[in-house]
Amino acid sequence: MDTKVFKFGGASMKDAAHIYNVKSILEKYTQNKLLVVVSAMGKTTNALEQVFKDFCEKGKEAFDDKMDFIIEMHLKNAEELGVDVEAIRADLVKLKNTTLKTLLEKESPPKDMIYDQIVALGELFSTKLLSSYLSLTSNKVTWLDVRDVLKTDDNFQEALVDFSLTKSNVDEKVEKLFKNFDVIITQGFLGSTSDNLTTTLGREGSDYTAAIFAYCLEVEELSIWKDVPGILTADPRRFENVQKIDRMSYKEAIEMTYYGAKVIHPKTISPIQNKGIKLNVKSFIDPEGEGTIIGPDGLLNYPPIVVVQDDMILLQIFTKDFSFIAEDHLSIIFSKMKENRIKMRMMKNSAVSFTICISNPGQARLEAFKNDLGENFSFDVLNDLQLITVRYFTEQLIDNLMQNKVVLFEERMKYTIQLAVRPLLELIEKA
Repeated sequence: MDTKVFKFGGASMKDAAHIYNVKSILEKYTQNKLLVVVSAMGKTTNALEQVFKDFCEKGKEAFDDKMDFIIEMHLKNAEELGVDVEAIRADLVKLKNTTLKTLLEKESPPKDMIYDQIVALGELFSTKLLSSYLSLTSNKVTWLDVRDVLKTDDNFQEALVDFSLTKSNVDEKVEKLFKNFDVIITQGFLGSTSDNLTTTLGREGSDYTAAIFAYCLEVEELSIWKDVPGILTADPRRFENVQKIDRMSYKEAIEMTYYGAKVIHPKTISPIQNKGIKLNVKSFIDPEGEGTIIGPDGLLNYPPIVVVQDDMILLQIFTKDFSFIAEDHLSIIFSKMKENRIKMRMMKNSAVSFTICISNPGQARLEAFKNDLGENFSFDVLNDLQLITVRYFTEQLIDNLMQNKVVLFEERMKYTIQLAVRPLLELIEKA
């Protein structure tokens, strides 16, 4: 039996009806061994981020109250699916208590570590629910704790994967499970350190997890199931008349994700490209539809592709002594950006300034970055911007996109233009 790796995101797991739909898709592949990577249900990750904040501020009681609410939400879906509610309750409570025990045993743990232990519960809960539901009609389904397999460093929230150790674990543990089971349900987004602390791979990292498994298992194709028919030329929630791209090269997919396209995680392509594994982006709403195939070859001519990112910041950094921005200054700036996890999307330097467009890291992290740069620099900050990136742009398209907007920062290359903009009306009101 051929092995396939599937990934289902939060939108495909948001309630009982959608979980039933996931089951109906998996039932079409009874001739295959399936490793299924699953995200947290719906908005569970956002709710767990609030649990994290409350735990840091108020401690154990706040954790228990919020976690009990999240557990009850999963149990409500379990009841609708006909799953043994008390058995699921026991599983989820055990996972919750194990996490709390880990947190309470640590003396003054860093916040990034606390975050990963708490937020990981979303994927652990959703996969327990899905595997229990599938087991109602099949004894060939099992649950795998991905933390037993996928090993990382201790760079919490953005852990780096130890591919050698992970490959060895997959060869030993996953292949052994496939001798007795046809379907393995496991978690996206998660890993663990050498001392078994939970880590996460970066927000929306479940695609990357699936790519890692596809790489280790050396499958022919990885399928990521989305709420769109494939990769589109723009976000259909923002633009009309978008079109699906039938084929895309690895290189073009990497370019799109680098510039902020949300359809797949930026790190997904590298592992599968290294093994020549094709990526099929398909719709869980229309499973029979043709998705987008990402592989060695793409289209000869791509249509314009538009990516819009909100909540961007334009940060202009000056030398106070009016010395040129040179290599030594840039070295300091980039090292402090890395330390504070500042995500740069566009940059340009002049004689005495260095301008970057960044994703909003939060006020605390931005202030820490500015403080770390020290007294030799000053700053201008513009908040609440949009970054619009267009691959294979035309001047007419740019003119249409810029209606009622003012461009504050622009970078133009052969095939790509990036524009940091703000609505014209908003600027007039502030003036």
